[in-house]
Amino acid sequence: MKKLFTKLNNNGLFIKMFIVMLLSIVTISIAITYSTIRMSEKLFMETFSITNSKVINQMKNSFESFSYSIVTAVNNISSSMTVKDYLTQSDSDSLSMSKSYYQMGEQMSRIKSHLDAYDVGINLLGVNERSFSTNTAIWSMPIGELVSHAITMKSYDQPEKLTYHYDYPNEMNGYSGTPTIIASKALTERTSGYIYGVLYFAMEESKFKQFYTNYTSDGNDIIILDNTGLMISSNRDEWIGKKDKNLLNYARNIAESGIDYKNADVMERNQIILSEYLPSFDLYIVNLVDRKLVMKNLIDTKAIVFISISIVSIALFIVFLISRRLTKSLTDLVKQISSMPKYEFDQYVTASGSYETMQLANTFNSMLDELHEYVEELMETQKKQRKAELAALQQQINPHFLYNTLASIKIMVEQGNKENAAKTIHALISLLQNTVGNISETISVEQELINMKNYAFINQMRYGQRIKVNYYVSPDCLTFQLPKLIIQPFIENAFFHAFNKKSDGFIHIMVAQEGEQLICEIVDNGDGMHVNRERGLPSYKSTRQLFSGIGVNNVNDRIKLLYGEAYGVEIRSRINEGTRVKIRLPLILPKESHIN
Repeated sequence: MKKLFTKLNNNGLFIKMFIVMLLSIVTISIAITYSTIRMSEKLFMETFSITNSKVINQMKNSFESFSYSIVTAVNNISSSMTVKDYLTQSDSDSLSMSKSYYQMGEQMSRIKSHLDAYDVGINLLGVNERSFSTNTAIWSMPIGELVSHAITMKSYDQPEKLTYHYDYPNEMNGYSGTPTIIASKALTERTSGYIYGVLYFAMEESKFKQFYTNYTSDGNDIIILDNTGLMISSNRDEWIGKKDKNLLNYARNIAESGIDYKNADVMERNQIILSEYLPSFDLYIVNLVDRKLVMKNLIDTKAIVFISISIVSIALFIVFLISRRLTKSLTDLVKQISSMPKYEFDQYVTASGSYETMQLANTFNSMLDELHEYVEELMETQKKQRKAELAALQQQINPHFLYNTLASIKIMVEQGNKENAAKTIHALISLLQNTVGNISETISVEQELINMKNYAFINQMRYGQRIKVNYYVSPDCLTFQLPKLIIQPFIENAFFHAFNKKSDGFIHIMVAQEGEQLICEIVDNGDGMHVNRERGLPSYKSTRQLFSGIGVNNVNDRIKLLYGEAYGVEIRSRINEGTRVKIRLPLILPKESHIN
């Protein structure tokens, strides 16, 4: 049972399509047969209406095929960066403009090739007032007029819709030409909705007639109505451009109520009206049949019943074969996509089956390529941004350190202690040689220990031995690498801010390995401070200015930017008892090419 449900689910599209077609064909056939048997006059009318309904469906299929080609072209143009650049970039030198126009022409030629079955001209108008046309002979419109044209305005008002219009040239329009059917669509950016141009597909009304002229005859006329009642196309030229609200109401009533036909007096004749709504065009196909011509024929009920049953059987058989063939490739494609692992952008689907399925598969594969390129570009951009942020952070730390150190040397010089001042300067030089440089450099724990001793020496020369500094470094950690200026801000704070109330104390510097992490701790028994419990960082109300300023936050930000959220700074402190700073870093071994 479970396998049966799985099989039904996998072939759900085929089953639904077949059931819909089955119900549609059976329903129509029963209605035809019943109506024909009930009343000979009405029977013949029904027969004739069914015949014409099929004709209208064929017309509808032709229109829908044309609409699909238009929609495909719209999608190709909307996704083309060449088209977007042409319609948005400002004019530059003539060489660049020629190159841009040439690229535009090549791109549009490729897109136009999908519409070769139809005599259609493609026009584009950009926000930069550039225009492009594949065939100016079909619909020639000055740019100045096109910008403010009603078709353009409607496209701006409804940017999400592909709308169809009738354009009849006259003296009011200010240009010459032939009656033209225009399909227009605003070109918008998918993310922001910004409209950067308008796309027009133009087809002469005489060419538009080719969709239905083969199905017309004397007393059997076709009218294409828009939603205002305007006749935009017809096999009767004298009707084109006229409005008939009553005919529009009949067409709407037929489409909405689902009836096959309606009898009414229109166009000065008693007509049988058949209608089909084209949602892709927002237009109505209206078939007007002269009732007198219908009644001239006789009806053979048995033949109609037999033909109806035969048509149903054949149609069901054909629908079964065609729908199965069409949906199988689409079902296989859906299976491939649904079984694709998450975030696997390089696993392509197989393009096979019908033309539409192959197009979907190729488009999906192209989307994967573009997505892969986008992810790579995004990662590269983030790396550059991270480097820039690190550079800014280090530049914020260095000046503060230099200021305090030079202030100490200045005091010694002023006190006349030149020997200690010289030693301090040498210690400063050694310290700067190993701290100022490339932001991506790391130094060993051993070198950092030397730097800390130099820094402690500098400060003890100024303040004396009232603050003792003790070093507890595990020997197996001396070769591990760590970023520059990671420990120094915390020792600096301990010297300058931890012993404002207490006269003396100690600072312990400890480095050890803990699992897969390198732990650096700076402990003092000074005044202590307020710490934000949630963030594990100093409170902004603390009186220790460097902690509440950029120093500690920069160290924490640098570590997280370099190594991720698993690493960083934790601070614990109690007032009058001291402060413990714990720095978590990854274990980084020195590179063979690294030179200190």
